[in-house]
Amino acid sequence: MGLNFSFLTRRTGQLLAGALLAQTALCGVALAEDRAELMAKHRGGTMTLAAVSAAGTIDPMINYTAQFWQLYQMTYDGLVKFKQAGGTDGFEIVPSIAEAIPQAENDGKTYVFKIRKGIKFSNGKDVTPSDVLASFQRIFKVKGPTTGSFYGGIVGADKCIETAETCTLEGGVTADDAAGTVTINLTAPDAEFFSKLAVPHASILPADAPLADAGTTPIPGTGAYFFESYNPNEQLVMKRNPHFKEWSADAQPDGYADEIIYKFGLTEEAAINAIINGQLDWLFDTPPADRLPEIGSKYASQIKIDPLAAFWYAPMNTNLAPFNDPKVRQALNYALDRDSLVGLFGGEVLAQPTCQILPPDFPGHVDDCLYTKEPGPTWAEPDMDKALQLVEESGTKGQKVTVIAEDNAVARGIGTYIQSVLSELGYDASMKAVSPNIQFTYIQNTNNNVQISISQWYMDYPAASNFLNVLLSCSSFTPGSDSSINISGYCNKDLDAKMKEAMTLALTDPAAANAKWAEVDKGFMEQSPMAPLFTPKSVNFTSARLGNYLFNKQNRWIVSQSWVQ
Repeated sequence: MGLNFSFLTRRTGQLLAGALLAQTALCGVALAEDRAELMAKHRGGTMTLAAVSAAGTIDPMINYTAQFWQLYQMTYDGLVKFKQAGGTDGFEIVPSIAEAIPQAENDGKTYVFKIRKGIKFSNGKDVTPSDVLASFQRIFKVKGPTTGSFYGGIVGADKCIETAETCTLEGGVTADDAAGTVTINLTAPDAEFFSKLAVPHASILPADAPLADAGTTPIPGTGAYFFESYNPNEQLVMKRNPHFKEWSADAQPDGYADEIIYKFGLTEEAAINAIINGQLDWLFDTPPADRLPEIGSKYASQIKIDPLAAFWYAPMNTNLAPFNDPKVRQALNYALDRDSLVGLFGGEVLAQPTCQILPPDFPGHVDDCLYTKEPGPTWAEPDMDKALQLVEESGTKGQKVTVIAEDNAVARGIGTYIQSVLSELGYDASMKAVSPNIQFTYIQNTNNNVQISISQWYMDYPAASNFLNVLLSCSSFTPGSDSSINISGYCNKDLDAKMKEAMTLALTDPAAANAKWAEVDKGFMEQSPMAPLFTPKSVNFTSARLGNYLFNKQNRWIVSQSWVQ
């Protein structure tokens, strides 16, 4: 359809794969030197990061982007946390604000956390059990995007979801400052409870944190660094927390750089040139495909390619024409040339086609593709004849459709490609690129009447529910909200019930639960509220002076553990 970069990127991939993957294999290896010696040798300096755009609110309980979740690892802590270590060690959950991970009581419904003494917020105030209670209440008061899907199982959560401003979580979370404990009661056992506590939405914040989205005003945290200032049009400045004393190298290790400056507004081209010239140390955005041959051959030691549990997808608004007709949604899935989409991302070294929701090598994933010629385990090629037939049957040909993409090189290319497919299917299609700083919240809010958009999903933790339940459950759809992560607005009560069964089954029989998740994945794809595009790898281009690059499979590059001296 005029935008197939597959040959170029495959050839590039064949030439560069060996060098790039060999380099990546060295990146996560722990250094043998004692950490104290490394800190003495490399501590100090300013690290400079860049992205095409900021990622919206700085509030850790509301922001739901991989871009800022990466930063929250070194600025905030929950009761527990994913281990700050390279590779799959990053999947381990370790105690953080809590002294230890407690044993379940009351048949798996009660947990008593002992709060560490001596931890201070970046404003100098001590962390107390009362701060923990206020933080859990705040999750609901600010109407965070995972209140129902992650924290709806806490006793009293139903009342908090119904009337957020008066949320107390009475009977659900209690704090005892004298004893130094926090007790959490659940309505039912939850196999994923600690994973939900380990993500930034459950960060422990001061009790006097604002009870609304903090926006661009940083909230004090407990991490090795704090946000000093944030202007989404210019930069985000992080400095050492003057009150930080390392209590757990696993949960919150001390950092190397004295200051980290994150600049916004550069194009990918300008940022890559600045990294080559030593003016920047890292680019968040994926380098454009046409720059990969150059940087892959000349600067192979500065590129790191790492696998991700993630996918790019096109959510279709099931409550707006023409995508309120499942035939139209299915038609787009049949029509997409996913090899071309992989090419637009950078080729088969960097991505692979997919037409299902759960990524490969992930709990609940079973190879299955409905939307290809001769459906089977994997995607092979588009079926345009089938797609055109479905559009004809729907009677929607000629309707106007606007694709909303992020305003960066890769997303614009993908958005333009999908626009061309919709045009070929007979629609009056256009594409609109929106700043990445607001695109993610814009496409979630039903008031903006977005018909179809380009988005990405990176796991919060390794469980099938974190894709299927979060992205497509009825409880994840909140009309009129910027935090409605079910972007398709799709609610299927039968599949919701199956997901609840799978989550309960996971407590006693994880294998059977994963089999049920595979059924749910297929059930959603039959109705096609979204079009999965490809599963990506993380492409990190760093400066020559940046050392000790560690990639954490849970939260990506561990920024605080690299040095720039």
